[in-house]
Amino acid sequence: MITWKYERRAITSKEVALLATMGTLAAALRIPFAVVMSVQPATFIIMITGYVFGAGPGFIVGMMTPLVSNFFLGQGPWTPWQMLAWGLSGAGAALLASKEKRFNIKTFTVLSGLWGYIFGWIMNIWHWLGFIYPLTFSTFFATYAISFPADTMHGVGNIVFSLTFGKTFYNILSRYKKKITVVNFTEK
Repeated sequence: MITWKYERRAITSKEVALLATMGTLAAALRIPFAVVMSVQPATFIIMITGYVFGAGPGFIVGMMTPLVSNFFLGQGPWTPWQMLAWGLSGAGAALLASKEKRFNIKTFTVLSGLWGYIFGWIMNIWHWLGFIYPLTFSTFFATYAISFPADTMHGVGNIVFSLTFGKTFYNILSRYKKKITVVNFTEK
């Protein structure tokens, strides 16, 4: 729904270049961080894109990131779930931005930390449905309990990336947004 609404409007070549750049940046930075359990700057980059440019661009960058990076890390049935989870993180950050008048690093950092857990919880659904037998409440909760350390690392990594790079990325992307925004003045 988010991408359908976004694709229905006029998109400039500068906007397409921005989405490609942010998606590539998130995918490229995910690869070297693959050696550190669940710490990945991709979530932060997707979320700051969604925060500055809106739900559509955030969702699209979130969907592109695992699709591109998994060509190096390994494609599989988990890729669509990653696309959904990261797309929702970009849209979620846009929702936060719509509630705030200006960039608040504290709330953005808290949300990015929460998305470390939410991302893991979405991926746990796939893991539980695909690999666990029997599908019971106890195996469901065991799956979530086992992933808690990895989800915590993801959340902590997101917090560190947000605190370290949040204001800088926000300022750069906001300036770029002003440059690509076209105001249509019509004479009456």
